Amino acid sequence: MAAGSAWRSLVSRRFPVSGSNRPFSELRWFRDSGCMVQDPTQFDVLVMPNLYGDILSDLCAGLIGGLGVTPSGNIGANGVAIFESVHGTAPDIAGMDMANPTALLLSAVMMLHHMGLHDHGKKIQTACFDTIRDKKVLTKDLGGNSKCSEFTADICRRIQDLD
Repeated sequence: MAAGSAWRSLVSRRFPVSGSNRPFSELRWFRDSGCMVQDPTQFDVLVMPNLYGDILSDLCAGLIGGLGVTPSGNIGANGVAIFESVHGTAPDIAGMDMANPTALLLSAVMMLHHMGLHDHGKKIQTACFDTIRDKKVLTKDLGGNSKCSEFTADICRRIQDLD
């Protein structure tokens, strides 16, 4: 926990209103993490070193269904952006047609919105959410028995139906 002290010092000098100038303690970290689970709406902006960001993003992913449904986007001040699934490559299930593609698809939705292609993004998002909501074709991490290819085919069919 002490390893991030230089980073915290820099952030608190650059952004004094951020509250990051409070002394760091493990107890506060655990308390703030608990508050995130109970009511994430109380936080507007979270600024932290990469390690804590990874820990907290995994925690938050659990709140919405897991890493398989959690999209991610990093957008620079100049507009350059990268969009990707949140964490991991799941090498233990590689080639087994088991992965949940939702996080990657929703990351693509974020990219399309960033590019101004809102209609395309909305179609993919609607198809993803409708597939999950119907609970007929779900990957194992969502409580189903479908393969990744079956789940993806259902989403593609729904996108075509929206055209």
